[in-house]
Amino acid sequence: MRDQIYKDRHTKIADFAFDQSVVDVFPDMIGRSIPGYETLISISGLLVTKDLAADGRVYDLGCSLGASTQVILDQCPHKDIKIIAVDNSKEMINQAKKNIKDPRVNFVLEDVLNVPIRSANAVVCNFILQFLAKDQRVIFLEKIFLGMESGATLIVSEKIDSPEYISTHEDWKKVNGYSDLEIEQKRSALEKVMLIDSESDHLQRFKSVGFKEIAQWYRCLNWASYLLRK
Repeated sequence: MRDQIYKDRHTKIADFAFDQSVVDVFPDMIGRSIPGYETLISISGLLVTKDLAADGRVYDLGCSLGASTQVILDQCPHKDIKIIAVDNSKEMINQAKKNIKDPRVNFVLEDVLNVPIRSANAVVCNFILQFLAKDQRVIFLEKIFLGMESGATLIVSEKIDSPEYISTHEDWKKVNGYSDLEIEQKRSALEKVMLIDSESDHLQRFKSVGFKEIAQWYRCLNWASYLLRK
């Protein structure tokens, strides 16, 4: 379904929420908002499954409709892997369960801050930190780190605070059919709920948590993804 949530002028812009209206248009919304989204998801799945053991345990934190989960399932033939896919949006989880019916997945409706991480061989966090309170981000990563096995992989994808790319990103969204009004209203809706960091903030945080390998494997304009290993 085409994303037209902000097509008409709103008299009041509510804070952005992952409710049913967003769930209904989410694939179109994210595909027209994040440059290279499909490539990012596909290759992050390859990075996760490359060294995943036959009985590996994977956490997909902030799974939304399960795009990362589905890619991992498709790219890993092992019948004994286990994916714990977590999201705090009831509407997202309900739709993800309809989209993916695979016994290797356990969908969990919960805040990612409250989910214990145990014996993780891989963890995926696509566009999650930016929606957490800034003082919770290190705590969240530390919890993940402590719950990971030695040598385990963490994928972190985020929008980066890069002022030099803002106008180009907006131009790209216009090319994809969004109007100036839609861009403006969505920006207002996200203003208080999506707080982005600079790349140096991310790298400093990763180092402080203790990851021994840190690599930016994807970057397009102000969107990036990092591969971390414990």
